[in-house]
Formats: sequence, C-alpha cells, structure tokens
Amino acid sequence: MDRQRVAQTAGSIAAVQEDDGGVPWPEGHVDAWNHVECLMAMSVAGLAEPVRRGYDWLVRTQRADGSWPMKLVGGRAVEHGGESNHAAYVAVGVWHELLVTGDEGFAREMWPVVRSALDFTVGLQTTRGEIVWERAADGRAASYALLTGCASIHQGLRCGVLLGEHLGDPQPDWELAADQLGHVLAAHPEAFADKSRFSMDWYYPILGGALRGPAAHARLAEEWDTFVEPGLGIRCVSDQPWVTGAETCELVLALDALGDRDRAEKLFTDMQHLRHEDGSYWTGWQFVNEKWFPHERSAYTAAAVVLAADALYGLTPASGLFRDAGAYATDRPTAACGCSHARSPG
Repeated sequence: MDRQRVAQTAGSIAAVQEDDGGVPWPEGHVDAWNHVECLMAMSVAGLAEPVRRGYDWLVRTQRADGSWPMKLVGGRAVEHGGESNHAAYVAVGVWHELLVTGDEGFAREMWPVVRSALDFTVGLQTTRGEIVWERAADGRAASYALLTGCASIHQGLRCGVLLGEHLGDPQPDWELAADQLGHVLAAHPEAFADKSRFSMDWYYPILGGALRGPAAHARLAEEWDTFVEPGLGIRCVSDQPWVTGAETCELVLALDALGDRDRAEKLFTDMQHLRHEDGSYWTGWQFVNEKWFPHERSAYTAAAVVLAADALYGLTPASGLFRDAGAYATDRPTAACGCSHARSPG
C-alpha cells in the first residue's frame, strides 16, 4: 500500500470529522477510543490541522475525573458512563503523536490530560490486577472487566509511563499497574467476562503487548481456523459469516508485533476487497449473503488500515508503536492474583 493510497484513506477520515473536531462513528456519535485511533491515522498521513483539532476536542470534552462520556453527539454526552479503555487510549495517541512529529510542546500541553485519564483508569483496578470496564455516571464502578479493553489499557499504561519519563514526570504507580494487569491478561482468563466469540478477545492480549513469545504464537494457533477466512480477512464473531476490516488490520498489527510478517502482509492484502474507490473502507462483508454488513464505511476501519500500513511499511517514526507495546511486558504475579508461586513462603 503506497503513500498515495494511505493519504487517500486518511483523507476519508478527515472528510467525516465534525466542525468541533470530533471524529464520529457512521451513526453519528463520538467515543474517545475510536476518535484517538482516527487521529493517529491522520497523523501518519501528515494531516496536522485535523489532528490537532481532534486533540483540542479531547481537551474540551474531558471531565474533571479524567474520563470522557461513553458517547457524545454534537459535543454533548448521550451516554454518561466513563469507560476505562477509552480514557487509557489517549496516552497511546499522545505518545504516537510525539513519535510522529517530535513536537515536545504538544506533548507537554497534553500531559495533564493524559495524567488525569490514566489516574481515572488505574482507579478502577482491582486488587487482583484487572481493570473494570466502566465507572457509571453515579460514580459506581462496574462489577466486571473486559479482556479486550484491559489489553488496550495495558498499552495505554505503557505509553503513559514512557511519556512521563520523557517529560521528566515519572509515574511508577502506572508501571506497577501495567505489570499487574499484564500478568492477569497472560495468566488469568477467569478475571474477565466471557466474550470469547469475539475475535478481539483472541488477539488483543498480543496487540496490547501483554503477551509475546511462544505463548502468543500458541494463542494465535489455537483459534486461527475459527476466525480467519482465507482471502477475505477475519470474522468479528466466531458464529457469524462476517469479516470486518478493523479486526483484520488489528490482527495484522498483532502478527507484525510477533515478527510474523508473511501472514500479516497476506491478511492485509486479503482485506483490501473492503476498499471503496474514494479510499474509505466498508466496515464488513457478510460472505454468505455477499453483502456489505453493516452497509456503512467507518472512519475507525480506515484508521486501522492506515496504522497497519505504517507498521508493515515503516511510513513514520511511530511504525513500531504496537511492536513496542510488549517491550516492557513482565510476568509479575502477586499474592492477590492467586498464583501459587506468588504467595509468600511459609
């Protein structure tokens, strides 16, 4: 995928950005996670003005507790709970922007936003180490954690630690939280709600950096035939004949992070049937009915394509962002997690 095609795809994201800087889903709402993903993709293509408008949107819409409303329409909250993984992903975006542009001033301006967001996220961590998925509008923490969300949070915490060290404001509590979370992701599936029919729960511990090496390769092998449709991409869910572009490109990033370039490039090529002539991408393809499903082209799908292209072809200094997510992964069980080798002797 050459730079011209990448630029066209990033341009399709900029085309749907709203006047206030938010990048919406096709149905019209904005959430912080997908919004950040779209900003990262536009940054890969050098679209500086819409990217900075997007970060201004994050500054304006962040709440006092560090979170963002789950859904906003026209800048106004329509679902008021705050998701832990939405907040954490802002650290990934700001670190990515610093890597791409080298703009120290931007990073320092965004640091209070990142710090507040990750403090909100860590405030939802359990004693065992998983991080529950939401704090409701009334302040109550959710009763369970989501594996995909926690895997993304792991990357957010690692990026936040790197950003803090770079700016001279280290955050050892985040590093400890990431270590504990990484162990739970790698060793304690019982800590998470069962969403195993979703392909994201399969590859996200690798994408977010919690799993590397033989364990990661074994995890991919275990469900490869369940989710991968040769020539098309990967299924969103195991029980529906539906491949989706964003999930396929995230698996491309996970494979690239493991050094599995051949399968990464093959999958990336396979999913190009979702490309529209204007550079945007259909969200998915129902391959039994042979119809686009849903009948929409989503900015977050285009964003995942651009980030996968950067990882595969080294378009920016941030091309290793997802490979590097696992560079600091450690398996550090604590007594609270229940592992026998973590308990104190005697």
